[in-house]
Amino acid sequence: MKQKLIERLLRYVKIDTQSDPNNSETPSTKKQFDLANLLVDELKALGIKDVEIDDKCYVYATLPSNIPTNDLAYGKVPAIGFIAHVDTSPDTTGANVNPQIIENYTGGDIVLPNDKNVVIKVSECPAMNKCIGHTIITTDGTTLLGSDDKSGIAEIMVAVEYLINNPQIKHGDIRIGFTPDEEIGRGANHFDIKKFNCEYAYTLDGEMPGEINKETFSANACIVRAYGRDIHPGFGKNIMVNSLRAIADVVELTPRDMAPETTEGYEPYIHPHKLSGTIDYSELHLLFRDFKTSGLDVQKQIIEDIVAKAQVKNPKVRFEIEVIEYYRNMLDDLESKPHGLDYLWEAAVRSGVEPYWNPIRGGTDGSRLTAMGLPTPNIYTGGQNFHSKTEWVSVDAMVKSVETIINLAQIWVEKSR
Repeated sequence: MKQKLIERLLRYVKIDTQSDPNNSETPSTKKQFDLANLLVDELKALGIKDVEIDDKCYVYATLPSNIPTNDLAYGKVPAIGFIAHVDTSPDTTGANVNPQIIENYTGGDIVLPNDKNVVIKVSECPAMNKCIGHTIITTDGTTLLGSDDKSGIAEIMVAVEYLINNPQIKHGDIRIGFTPDEEIGRGANHFDIKKFNCEYAYTLDGEMPGEINKETFSANACIVRAYGRDIHPGFGKNIMVNSLRAIADVVELTPRDMAPETTEGYEPYIHPHKLSGTIDYSELHLLFRDFKTSGLDVQKQIIEDIVAKAQVKNPKVRFEIEVIEYYRNMLDDLESKPHGLDYLWEAAVRSGVEPYWNPIRGGTDGSRLTAMGLPTPNIYTGGQNFHSKTEWVSVDAMVKSVETIINLAQIWVEKSR
């Protein structure tokens, strides 16, 4: 199983599937089709006949139930789904990924070969201490790896292949879904829940074995726009209005104790993450994140107050604020249908890991899908340091994810009796 996972992951990460937040089309980059079409071919090669890809790069497939319809030992087994996303983060390049395989990791920091300044540090990633003796995959230090979420894709594919090759393991219909543009918050925008047609689904998009997720941030985006007036600087006195200075005042006033770099656990954050501008016009993009959806209104008020203060300092600048809804915490909807959560917990235990519920300081396709009516908690994939050149994954941990998928398929059958 380890070798199959390695082969699939290496094949997938070498395909550049970076999404683009500046393109409103779906998919935001056509190159996401390169991986999606490959997955269609591979699913068909496994013998799955019900496979399709739509014009927006969503892949749907079904591994049909292997329970005889006349077998009275089984009740009606609901269909369940497993979902992963094909795109990688726009924050770090995903082109020309050059994976490095470390067999029998002995511990300590990992200096990446093509940029010695890029180091995977145990001090920043203590999960490395749990992977002594594992097979570790990194990059060469010049790109991200794409374990987020190509590890999840590989795990679903290997689990499906295992179930096909081991028909003694009984399972109901298993839906398979691969989505585009999850990294830019649009992964569920065109997901066809009616076509997917299952009672419960699980995203494969998490970190180390044991960590399972039923709650995420609630999220909004905020754009602050500052309009100034440009003129030749030699004639600027009492005429020029510098929007750059005004937007810099907004950034400076953003509370540092509510930043991602100073918060953890259930603490919310306001994150200035993109800034562009000229004298005439500047634009600041911020992320609002809070596990309490009501907290997003508090964050909006904080920014409104900050902009009001910046307005006093820059009376000739015209400010605008726009808030855009992203996704919502899936906790309440999932806990209203707890059986699928209980089955996930049991599947993790059977896989030999110690499960624990951990809040995601981010979001998954499951956030939106749950709100759309398809309960979708999240399962670990074995990766760490996502969106960065220090991204890595343990293949041994990936095996645990595959085992969890297989155990889940069996538990849903057992619980239907």
